[in-house]
Amino acid sequence: MGEHNVNLVEQHEEKHQFVRHLLQDVQALQYMLDNDWFESGIVRMGAEQEMALVHLDTLKPAILAEEILKILSEHPWLTSELAAFNLEVNLNPQELTGACFSESEKEVHGYLQIIRDELKKKNAGLVLTGILPTLRKLDLHPDNITPRDRYYALMDALKNMQLGAAFELRLTGIDELLVKHDTPFLEACNTSFQIHLQVHPNQFVQMYNIAQLLTAPVLAAAANSPIVFGRRLWHESRIALFQQSIDTRSTHDHMRERSPRVQFGSGWLRNSIMDIYKEDIARFRVLISSTQEENSLDMVKSGKVPKLRALQVHNSTVYRWNRPCYGLSPNGKPHLRIENRVIPSGPTVQDEIANAAFWLGTMMGMGARIEDVTARISWEDVRDNFGKVARFGIDTQLNWFDDKKVSTIELILKELLPMAREGLASARVNQADIDRFLGIIEERTKLHMNGARWQLRAYTKLKSEVTQDEALSTLTASMMQNQETDQPGHTWELPDPNQLGQYKPGTLKVEEFMTTDLFTAHKDDLIPMVTDMMDWRKIRYMPVEDEKGNLVGLITSRLLLRHYSRDYSLDGPPPTMIRDIMIKAPITTTQQTTLLEAMNVMRDNQIGCLPVVQDTELVGIITEMDFLRVSSRLLERN
Repeated sequence: MGEHNVNLVEQHEEKHQFVRHLLQDVQALQYMLDNDWFESGIVRMGAEQEMALVHLDTLKPAILAEEILKILSEHPWLTSELAAFNLEVNLNPQELTGACFSESEKEVHGYLQIIRDELKKKNAGLVLTGILPTLRKLDLHPDNITPRDRYYALMDALKNMQLGAAFELRLTGIDELLVKHDTPFLEACNTSFQIHLQVHPNQFVQMYNIAQLLTAPVLAAAANSPIVFGRRLWHESRIALFQQSIDTRSTHDHMRERSPRVQFGSGWLRNSIMDIYKEDIARFRVLISSTQEENSLDMVKSGKVPKLRALQVHNSTVYRWNRPCYGLSPNGKPHLRIENRVIPSGPTVQDEIANAAFWLGTMMGMGARIEDVTARISWEDVRDNFGKVARFGIDTQLNWFDDKKVSTIELILKELLPMAREGLASARVNQADIDRFLGIIEERTKLHMNGARWQLRAYTKLKSEVTQDEALSTLTASMMQNQETDQPGHTWELPDPNQLGQYKPGTLKVEEFMTTDLFTAHKDDLIPMVTDMMDWRKIRYMPVEDEKGNLVGLITSRLLLRHYSRDYSLDGPPPTMIRDIMIKAPITTTQQTTLLEAMNVMRDNQIGCLPVVQDTELVGIITEMDFLRVSSRLLERN
């Protein structure tokens, strides 16, 4: 859990006081490392389960986190997330041995069932996925931030540091997404299953470098975030989306380098964990502070173990995909952990625990075999692997030891899974747990079917059968149903749109149904050219826009029919340009208008389409054919 007693740094003295505590924490940590204060002889694992909350009738985000937190306030394992439609569960740390994985599985299931029971009373449910398919840009309004000082302070601090005009997302996969947002709240799209491994300081450099190396193949097997705002993008779109959503940098006409706060790293770790902490303090400005009551240097001098709150607060605002963590064990001794942040939520709890077993087992197995992975592969190859896997998932060709190229599937099946089995066996994990959870990874890999590939196949199939919103809703409903049965994701059947129970499109927004791939005219275009365009594309309504994308008129097939049927010989030459015949002030709507309201406007005004605008900018169009498709699907289901 993050420190919630924080605030935005606004006064110089407040900032200076926090920085003093931060520097004291660095010195105190170095003292503890030098004098061997850290717990040894035990390896623990832990995890954090994030989830999205949705309404059952619309499958859209449900702003219910605060209500659920209040109802379940007696449960310390449940905590908030940045968005008010997300929750997080913190698992109890336990030794990496025996039945640790099946026990963790039971723990997650128990927690999720308690949450599901409360959500059902509110006609809502939960979804485990890296990015919720039905999440809309309009859901990422500041009103939907969880009301905590920490979250407000973090959003304000990032916005204050912004160099450009807006935060932007630019991703290209099967589809393309180019969108800007006025806050870094886009970060809230991501939900993950974060895994922690306790590591002794003497092994930290070796194990952290192994974690960096394994990030790509483990992520390839676990990818489950391919869809953002209805666009099919990277297999693990969380990687780019998280970096870009809080990226305060901007383009310049010079080549100065600036690091994003979300990063994979800048090179191999060479000396100790202190290198990471010192780099992050030197490279990234303090965003938020916390009230400090302890002087960590005084505490270590008197033999007491400090909590290093200032260091932990700053560390929580630098988002390394493999993040170092400091904490206190139940016996009061300090310990160090590596937090794996790349693994997404879902497809099921079984799959998540399998991902954890694969990562932890391979970490242990490789740690026993290879003292220094940096001698076998370059940092640049490892960084390249990470970027490629985020884009292409399990389909990726990887750089590997001794300058070899190997397919992800071959690497997992022939090298990493045997190594993971060795690592878990050496930790005396029960053979039943090893066989079951690593067996899921093996079958998933053999079938070439992780969560990302299933979602892409399912959504592509559904898009050919129903509207985009119904396709996304069916996809989400199918995921929820499969998650409750807890069959591993690689065994799921592709969804049928007729299984979509309570779906009620009348309460949804125009944004979910409008067409955004537009063919438009300019007012100076020749009428015959526009006529041919509408004929070629078989469209009845064509918006007219200016050079900056602002709506200035509308052309309809009826207007063109009227133009060509009229005899202009009696009253002068016929019009030649679109400006002469277009509707100059068409009735419009906005993305936030409900579908039912838009239908009523079209019915009352006896029109067949509504251009969708934001201020005056054209962003889409909704037509009578869109309503016909929705109505026909409702009739089919009934």
